[in-house]
Amino acid sequence: MDIKITGLHRTHHKGTNTIEVLRGVDLSLAAGDRIAIVGKSGSGKSTFLHLLGLLDRPSAGVIHFDDREASTLSSNERAKIRNRRIGFVFQSHNLLPEHSALGNVMMPVRLAGASPEIAATRATALLTAVGLAGRLEHRPGELSGGEQQRVALARALVMGPSLVLADEPTGNLDPGTAGGVFDVLMHLNEQLGSTLVVVTHSRALAERFPRRLDLQDGVFAEW
Repeated sequence: MDIKITGLHRTHHKGTNTIEVLRGVDLSLAAGDRIAIVGKSGSGKSTFLHLLGLLDRPSAGVIHFDDREASTLSSNERAKIRNRRIGFVFQSHNLLPEHSALGNVMMPVRLAGASPEIAATRATALLTAVGLAGRLEHRPGELSGGEQQRVALARALVMGPSLVLADEPTGNLDPGTAGGVFDVLMHLNEQLGSTLVVVTHSRALAERFPRRLDLQDGVFAEW
């Protein structure tokens, strides 16, 4: 997926106060690009990912996905793109506690209309790829933090998305576990060939990316 972002602004209003979080962001991403975004807490990193992932709308500016401008998409089209072409990984894994690891990873495939058999086959393959072949029937509460985040990775990638967005995907993990989860993300993404955008507070992890951006005063600076 080729992405072009031009003049992106996002403003929040709190009472009589206006907070300009993004102030004219420009960015081009080619299919397969891998980019890390760093910046101070509250600098707008998560806001940017939410806009890019069609979870929010900008105050101004445009986002093009291939030849389509995001603002022209209907609500149904936005939902289809989110489910089928964009994979999300968040700091909080957001797994459904009443479902097993397998059930959680099957969910996007079932929502796309696939049969239970196809969904189970695809989910099992991804969970095996992240090292959880022996934990398919375990619920989130029966898994460690690192295992839960691996389930979240499998769920984000099970549809073979064109774009993967990860917001502090290892922020709640100890350094050793974080490194292992990050290795899995990078390896699977390389196999998929998707565009990968990761927000991280860790400059050490960011340095593993070929392209790095620092969000400062509402705009990006390369580093």
